Amino acid sequence: MSTLINECIRLEIAGENSLMLYFSDKGQESSVITPNISSHVQQADQLIREHFKTEIVDLIPSYASILVVFNLGEIDHHNLRNKLKRLLKQCNSVSNTQGRLVELPAYYSLESGMDLPRIAKHAKLTIEQVITLHQTQEYRVYAIGFAPGFAYLGEVDDRIAMPRLTTPRLKVPKGAIAIADRQTAVYPAQSPGGWNLIGLCPVDMFNAQAKPTMPVEVGDRVKFIAIDKQQYLELGGNLPNQVSSHDYK
Repeated sequence: MSTLINECIRLEIAGENSLMLYFSDKGQESSVITPNISSHVQQADQLIREHFKTEIVDLIPSYASILVVFNLGEIDHHNLRNKLKRLLKQCNSVSNTQGRLVELPAYYSLESGMDLPRIAKHAKLTIEQVITLHQTQEYRVYAIGFAPGFAYLGEVDDRIAMPRLTTPRLKVPKGAIAIADRQTAVYPAQSPGGWNLIGLCPVDMFNAQAKPTMPVEVGDRVKFIAIDKQQYLELGGNLPNQVSSHDYK
């Protein structure tokens, strides 16, 4: 069952105790991702968190949607749908909130970013120019997943946009700063991955014991600040020299 809340928000049942809100710009398909839609998602997310205390179990915002997981002991689909319709009816303009600006330190080097030479060759730029283009940009946090703390940031300068690797690496180190298409991200933990590696960040992107558990959230803005190797190590960063190079090639 699909319900139009307004010309920019559509609501659908997603499960026994969940609803999905889909967002779009006026006259555009919901699959189109824009900063305007991201701001709209952020605005709706904040409104729902402010107005629902015990009824909502979890909110999972993404590029152009919010998954609303609710407590069946507190509310049902029908009543939640009606409350969301009333709350979000006028939520069709871009929020004035731009999100926090979060600065993340980045150690860019051949040692920490093995794909820098390949990106530079592809872009017909020097490695230093690639680094400058990456750290000059201010990125929006569009979504968080596939793993806790993996924030999808966009958009990188199109001159250094790179397709994902044909064969993903078996191991990408924790803190790896990477590019895939026009997105960039920091790997929150060692994992397989097919993104292009350009540096390392010493900041924990996910810590289950910390509050908040992540340094960024959807709607925030991120800027990378270049640091040298010594600063990276002093901030708690580790170099993945204990991992076989076979895992990275």
